[in-house]
Amino acid sequence: MKPIHSDILEFRGSHHEFGVKQGELLKESILLDNRRKQWKAKRPRFEIDVEETKAAYYQFAPGIWDELAGLQESLELPMEEILRDFGGYRIDAMPSGCSIVTGTDFMVRNYDFHPQTYEGRFSLFQPDDGGYATIGPTSRITGRMDGMNEKGLAMGYNFTHRKKPGDGFVCYLIGRIILETCATIEEAIELLKQIPHRGSFSYIVTDTSGRTRIIEASPRSVDVRISNACTNHFEIQQHENRNYLKDSFDRLEVIQSQQSQTANALKAFRLFNDIDKGVFSKLYKSWAGTIHTSLYLPKDKKVWFALGGNQQPTVFDFASWLRGENLNVQQIHGVVDTDIGFAHVDKQFS
Repeated sequence: MKPIHSDILEFRGSHHEFGVKQGELLKESILLDNRRKQWKAKRPRFEIDVEETKAAYYQFAPGIWDELAGLQESLELPMEEILRDFGGYRIDAMPSGCSIVTGTDFMVRNYDFHPQTYEGRFSLFQPDDGGYATIGPTSRITGRMDGMNEKGLAMGYNFTHRKKPGDGFVCYLIGRIILETCATIEEAIELLKQIPHRGSFSYIVTDTSGRTRIIEASPRSVDVRISNACTNHFEIQQHENRNYLKDSFDRLEVIQSQQSQTANALKAFRLFNDIDKGVFSKLYKSWAGTIHTSLYLPKDKKVWFALGGNQQPTVFDFASWLRGENLNVQQIHGVVDTDIGFAHVDKQFS
């Protein structure tokens, strides 16, 4: 059993200032050391063109480009390195698990991935230079694994396949762009139809209307379906699926066969976070172990968040934070049943 934590970062200001602040926090950190040394252990299988990436950001999220520029200024690294480690464009995303279910007033999500990728950061950001305020765990600093914005739009994504990648944004940056630029399900769908996709992922969105849409997005097509549960396979674009899907179908069956346990937020959270219910996964060595469980309440603008299984969640009142009230907690603590190191805690490369 490994005790882990996530650091909470609250910031109100411009994207550039936010980037500078995050760079200051990253300096001399284990996380940055691990990110940089991983490329000495393996050569990236992609190329990054700075001007091409800048043009893509300027089209869909110019503020996040300013944040990347702030990171570069603070860390004093070449922009190529900043984009390699934090840019989220034309980068290869690794396979992962993940499960999501929604109700009329909530979204619950298990984030299933490899511990060495987890950076242990939970961000609340209220920009003053454009874009909606957001709350949620970060991925590669600038991205978001899941989250909710000030309009009550909640988002999570689930991996489907890495085959035949396109020249586009990866899942965690697309998730961030959805949250910063979209107020409703309809706006999220429109964005996902326009933005270029690197890999194949399902994006699950719900808002204060109580409706849910699952958007199957690959580099080749974007399709929308109505459902309240999603794991790691497409139902419309089935030709994009991996060959082995037993684990994905098993978790979906557990969720769909226990509708009484997804009738309200508390029961759904326990279904996902309790290790003996069939949704929580311990497949950490296979890049599919549950690291966190998050629950979003769009109408109340509250968030529950837990690291590891069988946990009581930390509860965030996002509505109060949006009114200017800062949090009284700086870290989230939990325990994960693995001996694999985490990116923000354990040195991974010598």
